[in-house]
Amino acid sequence: MTKLADDPLRVPLSNELHARPFPVISAPARAVLLAVRHPDGAARDRAADRAHLEVLLDRFSVQNKPAPDGTHFFGPLGKRWLKWESHTEFVTYMLVSEGVSDRPFSGDILDIFPRDWLEAMPGLRITSALIRVETMPERREEITEKLEGWFLGESLAVSAVLDGDAVVASDFRLDDSDHTRIAVFIGPECGPRRTGRVVQRMAEIETYAKMSLMGLMTAREAGHELNQIETDMTRLTAAMAGDASSAEETLQQLLSLSAALEALSTKTSFRFGATGAYAEIVKQRIAVLREERFMGRQLMGEFMTRRWEPAMRTVESAERRLQQMTDRGGRASNLLRTRVDVERSAQNQKLLESMDRRADLQLRLQETVEGLSVVAISYYAVSLCLYLFGPVAEAKLVSKAWLATMVTPLVVLCVWYMVRQIRRKMH
Repeated sequence: MTKLADDPLRVPLSNELHARPFPVISAPARAVLLAVRHPDGAARDRAADRAHLEVLLDRFSVQNKPAPDGTHFFGPLGKRWLKWESHTEFVTYMLVSEGVSDRPFSGDILDIFPRDWLEAMPGLRITSALIRVETMPERREEITEKLEGWFLGESLAVSAVLDGDAVVASDFRLDDSDHTRIAVFIGPECGPRRTGRVVQRMAEIETYAKMSLMGLMTAREAGHELNQIETDMTRLTAAMAGDASSAEETLQQLLSLSAALEALSTKTSFRFGATGAYAEIVKQRIAVLREERFMGRQLMGEFMTRRWEPAMRTVESAERRLQQMTDRGGRASNLLRTRVDVERSAQNQKLLESMDRRADLQLRLQETVEGLSVVAISYYAVSLCLYLFGPVAEAKLVSKAWLATMVTPLVVLCVWYMVRQIRRKMH
């Protein structure tokens, strides 16, 4: 068989489709989710995140470690299973343990992680969740009774998913231990792999929803700056209609506002873009669960529509507002720049007219000077002629006055012609 030349990205691209397998979970079980990100302004160090994972694996003598450039790990951690994922902005740890404790959502599963290891974790916790996986009881009322004891009914969202083979519930609130609680009830038709997918979907909904809400904080911060910039821009735009202020001064102020808008757009573009991506992931994860109403409770999609989607619309509105103000500032600057160019053209026209008048005056002055120069040169030329022809005139009995009378017209005419020829050659 002929061996084809492979693109160097062929194998990595193929492996990327299978880089994040779902965990395999058998009910009953419990899990804890940790999502950690670096604070804004701090560069995420993937090497530090991976080194921190390896420290944990070494504590439990795990030999099978992820590849140097790997972004995923799933394997045993003692008697439990650990799923680690590295994302663009954050890393997630999910620890799964078989069986459930008598105290629901006690949080003692976190004690599996060494205390010093948790304290040394690079980054800050963005969310953590306690997940309880139980087998579905025969009576639905038993599920309702448990949920009412575990969650706050005001914001509780309960859904039958995967065609009724499982029930998921959460109020997406922080409990007394600062963790979000998620309950999953698994029916007999739902195997360990499907159970793992349900748990993974719920963990992703919790994580990406929290990450997307970071865009709301950015939108609120940007809103204060946009309000001030919009006030200044409105004032300057209104001033453009009158002649109270200098056009060039107004243009400089508009350019300063445009620069501030561009700086704000650069600062928020990544967060707004990431928020849109995270929001789409949340919607997609909810859609694949195929929710059905359970005992008259609100669906997770309904909860998100009422509590989460308004925040996403606020982010979208802030992004549109920033873009519109940037365009508005650009249009105003172009309009005012045109006005400045027109005023400068008028000033240049007046300057040219003044230069024309000045040149005309110089020409007249030059003609006057030329006339005077003809007289002065003729005077000296006549004097020279009298000195030159004086003796001859006396020998022929011609007076000096008659000699001057005869010579002067001829000398003046010659000098005038000579000056005229010189000026013609110069022009």
